[in-house]
Formats: sequence, structure tokens, C-alpha cells
Amino acid sequence: MRELLLCCFLLFSLPLSAEMIISPMEAMGQNYGKKSKISEEDISLTDTQAKKIQENSHVKLESKNFKFFKAAQNGKTVGYGVLINRKIRSKNGVVLYLISTDSVLKGIEVIAFNEPAEYIPSKKWISQFNDIKSEKIDEASKNIPAITGATLSAKTFVDGSKIAFALYNELLKGK
Repeated sequence: MRELLLCCFLLFSLPLSAEMIISPMEAMGQNYGKKSKISEEDISLTDTQAKKIQENSHVKLESKNFKFFKAAQNGKTVGYGVLINRKIRSKNGVVLYLISTDSVLKGIEVIAFNEPAEYIPSKKWISQFNDIKSEKIDEASKNIPAITGATLSAKTFVDGSKIAFALYNELLKGK
């Protein structure tokens, strides 16, 4: 009986979250080339920076802590990745927004998704984020349709793209 209780305890105490789908470093390498040197940096926004990011993105921040990735080839920066972790329904999803040095959202990579798998947007839907210019993100985000049965996932991904561009424009652009 004691062993049965222990087994039940272990089974129910295991985390119920999803595994990482792809690591951010792998996603950066796949998108910027295997020969790219990828570096990462943790950033904690000041209150002033957080307020400015919220104003520019028109999205409330859930955290002031972000992780940025930089891809470089031959000593020259070729692009960035902005990792956004946001609550979707009751659990978090983590998305890497890939932004080129010329302020274009190359695309997005779902890094981890802790909601049920049926709420993960399809590759076709995700492809709508390919090649969006920074100054066009508000217009483009209005034209990205919701996903039947996964409306909150769609909204979270769109809001994340706005935050990623606001962070890029404030902290990375031209540096």
C-alpha cells in the first residue's frame, strides 16, 4: 500500500508542462545559418524602459525580464532573436521572434507550448509572421486572423510580435 501511495504521489507531482519543442539556440542556428555565432543576453528592463515598451507595443508586459539572442557571421551581426514568454490561457507559451538587422520580422519559432497541443498554431498560420517590417507590425497584426478554437494562442503570438519589435526598436536597433 505504501508503494502504491508513493507511486501515485510521484505520478501526480511530476510537472504537467510540455517539454521544450526546440531550443532557442537551435532555432537561431536554423534561421541564421549553422555557421553563425550565437550569443545570448538576459535583460531586465528599468521601469522607464518597461513603460516605453508598453506604450510602443500597446501591450501590457507580464514581466520585465527578457532574453535576447544575437547571430553574427564574420564578426557582423546578421539578426536577433527575442524570446517572449507569455500566458496563453492558464499556462505559458514561449516564442522566439526572429528579427533581421534591417528591422524585418523574419519569422517566429515556438520554443515551448504548455497548453494542449491542439492550441499550437499551424505552420501555415505561423508563416503569416514572415517578412513583416517593423513599421508595419500594427497593420499586419490586424490582418492576421484568429484561429478557430485557439483564439487566445493567436492573440498571444500577435501581442508577442508587438512586444518583440518594441524591445528591438528600444534596445537593439542600430547597436
